[in-house]
Amino acid sequence: MNTNSNPSRNRNRAMLIAILAIFFGSFILAGVLRLSGWRPPGLRNEGELLQPPTDLRDAAPRLATGGTYAWNPEARTWRILVPAPAQCDAGCAQLAAGVDKVRALAGKDMVRVDILWLGPHPAGLPTDGVRVLADDPALRARLPRADDPHGTPVYLLDPNGFVVLRYAPGFELGDLRTDLSRLLKLG
Repeated sequence: MNTNSNPSRNRNRAMLIAILAIFFGSFILAGVLRLSGWRPPGLRNEGELLQPPTDLRDAAPRLATGGTYAWNPEARTWRILVPAPAQCDAGCAQLAAGVDKVRALAGKDMVRVDILWLGPHPAGLPTDGVRVLADDPALRARLPRADDPHGTPVYLLDPNGFVVLRYAPGFELGDLRTDLSRLLKLG
């Protein structure tokens, strides 16, 4: 005698098909999202990711006060590089103050952030954490699109000396802060 009736068997089959559809449907949806380039906001960087990153490890930036800036990757120091214009106007001074604020907002990790200011630093602004570099046309030439006609871009360098992110002139300082805080959490 058959204990399973047709309605019960059909309901069980429908339930199995629904479970399989949900299971494989989630894989298909994830694949479509991945292939379309969508990323969750927490995994997306705000600055322009440079592919491939520019390698500055062989560059020995000269400090304006004399000597050279050592990359020292063991210290796990991230760097914000600003190729300042020769004549630093009010916009340049505002950028210097903003970048300094981004460093200060790193909190306890601000000791792991250096600001590399390539060229003359605006007078009257704090220089704590700022390493003023002597202007070097060869170093400027290695920075991707450093001579932007719209203004001064800003770059984020990893602890090894690779330029990994570029922020176009007029960017939001909050974008730099967001990316920097994520990277500092990585180690």
